[in-house]
Amino acid sequence: MTGLGAVFRPQLPPERLREVARLADDSGLEELWLWEDCFREGGVATAAAALAWTERVRIGVGLLPVPLRNVAVTAMETATLHRMFPGRPVVVLGHGVQDWMGQVGARAESPLTLLREHLDALRALLRGERLTTEGRYVRLDDVALDWPPAGAPEVLAGATGPRTLRLSGAAADGTLLTSATSAAGVREARRLIDEGRASVGRTDPHRVVVYLLAATGDGADARLRAELAAEGLADVPGPGVAGDAAAVAEVVRAFAAAGADTVVLQPTGDEPDPEGFVRFVAEDVRPLVP
Repeated sequence: MTGLGAVFRPQLPPERLREVARLADDSGLEELWLWEDCFREGGVATAAAALAWTERVRIGVGLLPVPLRNVAVTAMETATLHRMFPGRPVVVLGHGVQDWMGQVGARAESPLTLLREHLDALRALLRGERLTTEGRYVRLDDVALDWPPAGAPEVLAGATGPRTLRLSGAAADGTLLTSATSAAGVREARRLIDEGRASVGRTDPHRVVVYLLAATGDGADARLRAELAAEGLADVPGPGVAGDAAAVAEVVRAFAAAGADTVVLQPTGDEPDPEGFVRFVAEDVRPLVP
């Protein structure tokens, strides 16, 4: 079964999250995803609040930029969320937007090395291991969590380029793809992820989550075109869909056929009815996606 979710975008003020999260929970939506975009809303704070306000919906944070964090803090926060809300948080790590990282003085010379070291250390700490490591960026001396989660939770990596996709296959438990991805892009990402997995002999499951920019209702085509143009994707074939539930579901099914395990519908930044969008995903699109 293809997983389905929706994004609460940080263009909305944080006080709007409670109503959207509770609606997602009540409507049967499987996953609600949050962003940590500079300089809007913190990913861990919003995830903790959304989890506390709900009972069953999974809450994804896509993604936490590793240049902003010490890995021990990431591990403590992730473990705390999983112990308080078992099985419901989904944490994704990534490079972060490099211009933003530069603005706060956190830009790494080798983002790939930093992400690899952070992933390796975080997954080890969440498994309950005691860790000493002296990497280029991650340095730990006899560190272990007092309260590791009951079972090692999945840790995903956000990836776009070939090297990061291979790294995600080798070092993460899943991969998050951006809304710039087409169905063909999902297929190519799967190939690169599998190359990374094969390079280290991994045979465990690897979940691929992809954002799909979607617009519905009045002015949907215009809103979608405007957002794609703003992102420099106006002439790129494949990303995004505008239309009714049948049109959106058709693209979701194409993404699933290309290798996506979960498709998360991302509203445009100017979506006029965020609650209505969540309801549309849960009640109209979900029945059309096997």
